[in-house]
Amino acid sequence: MERPEAQYHDGSGEHRTDGSSRLTDTCSSMGSIAEYYAGKSVLITGATGFMGKVLVEKLLRSCPEVKALYVLVRPKAGQSMQQRVSDMMKSKLFDRVREDNPDFHEKIVPISSEMMQPSLAISPEDVEKLTACINVIFHCAATIRFDEQLKHALQLNVLGTQQLLSLAQQMHHLEAFIHVSTAYANCNRKHIDEVIYPPPVEPKKLIESLEWMDDSIVRDITPRLIGDRPNTYTYTKALAEYVVQQEQDKLNIGIIRPSIVGASWQEPFPGWIDNFNGPSGVFIAAGKGILRTMRANNDAVADLIPVDVVINLTLAAGWYTAVHKPKTALVYNCTTGGINPFHWGEIEHHVMSTFKRNPLEQAFRRPNANITSNYLIYQYWTMVSHKFPAFIYDLFLRLCGQKPQMMRIFNRLHKAISLLEYFSRQDWDWNSDNMSMLLGQLTPEDRKTFNFDVRQLNWPEYIENYCIGTKKYVLNEEMSDIPVARQHLRKLRNIRYAFNTLLVVFIWRVFIARSQMARNIWYFVVNLCFKFLSYFRASSTLND
Repeated sequence: MERPEAQYHDGSGEHRTDGSSRLTDTCSSMGSIAEYYAGKSVLITGATGFMGKVLVEKLLRSCPEVKALYVLVRPKAGQSMQQRVSDMMKSKLFDRVREDNPDFHEKIVPISSEMMQPSLAISPEDVEKLTACINVIFHCAATIRFDEQLKHALQLNVLGTQQLLSLAQQMHHLEAFIHVSTAYANCNRKHIDEVIYPPPVEPKKLIESLEWMDDSIVRDITPRLIGDRPNTYTYTKALAEYVVQQEQDKLNIGIIRPSIVGASWQEPFPGWIDNFNGPSGVFIAAGKGILRTMRANNDAVADLIPVDVVINLTLAAGWYTAVHKPKTALVYNCTTGGINPFHWGEIEHHVMSTFKRNPLEQAFRRPNANITSNYLIYQYWTMVSHKFPAFIYDLFLRLCGQKPQMMRIFNRLHKAISLLEYFSRQDWDWNSDNMSMLLGQLTPEDRKTFNFDVRQLNWPEYIENYCIGTKKYVLNEEMSDIPVARQHLRKLRNIRYAFNTLLVVFIWRVFIARSQMARNIWYFVVNLCFKFLSYFRASSTLND
């Protein structure tokens, strides 16, 4: 079968092609996606992470004839590899799979591994097993911390990818290698095509240079190295893309670039989320009344992408890459902004309205956040709505003999928000032709089963499900307790009214009642208001 041509970037600013056939519907589909994965052995890295879990669940549920899922797992926090996988499979995420096939766990084969160790720390026996049977690799493992130290981010995101590629080249039956990157790998550009751009530095030279440096030296030179990128995460993901591209002559490669990955849209059920990362933590903080202000551009596109959309595209890309064997790595910008845009100001409105209807339990204050792009206004509201209430609350805790905690919570919140500012104050223009092309290659049945058509996404409904999902799946709160939570909000409202009344009385007693000038100004304002009301009434009488 002829390989379709793929776009690549030659550094000249032009898009070129490699001279085969066009990426159009002329590439005939060869069977369904589920049929392709039937009897296949799949290797997944990052399977215990947010996206990895959804990928495992989707494969087991929608491709029930898949032969085996080999997952690379490392022992963590006193848990063995088997315990981590067992805990993952007990998650509510797998309820639908559990109903269809109670023995689904038999298809999951954990492999002890450490992405930051030589040869991924996989035993020779396991290497032999993997090289003999794996057909498709999905590489999802990465450090997603924006403030990760450069050395650590390089080891996991770049070196780990290099070593997995080396292992992939040893596999006798490998048909596709799918690498999950990020749409922000090239965020130093305003327009981002589905191409791999030249790296900011040769990865091999950078790694060799940093090997002999102390961590303190690396920290000092990191800002100069990452240049106009905001953090080490986007920087190392750009380098990883280049590393993957270097193997495109030896492997069939696809690269998925999701934007800000959020809760599920439809599968396995609406609003599933299991972490505080990204917008989830911000939504929860706003729902709890802790977050009252955030620096962002109301009119900027909030390029959220539901996790199930990313996973459906990833599985479709694995099928397409294996069946059509593109000559060069195909890149898929998995974004919503250019197809079905939604803005940060709109998100603020829908998040607040959802949490007022479906409040979180034991809220600190009533949900009432606002977004501003003005630095001075943001600093004012941070002082008035965050730091001052935190100080008062901690003072109350100290007087009660308890340990103060609210100022510490707000400091952590401000740090998290500051890391997101770069992405919430501007927007990007992503080309998504390959994503559209792939959608056109699917059968009508696959378009339903592996839906990644974001044109169908209803944003208000999605944001509401997202917020409710944080309540149900992250905070483990019951929807039946909403009446109690509403009563708590009414109590907070009454406390606020009482506090404001006391504050007015206090200001009157301390400032106005003791100052002749303040009393004169007060009487002048009251007299002016009285005259205005008298004039208004007289005008109304004359008109009548």
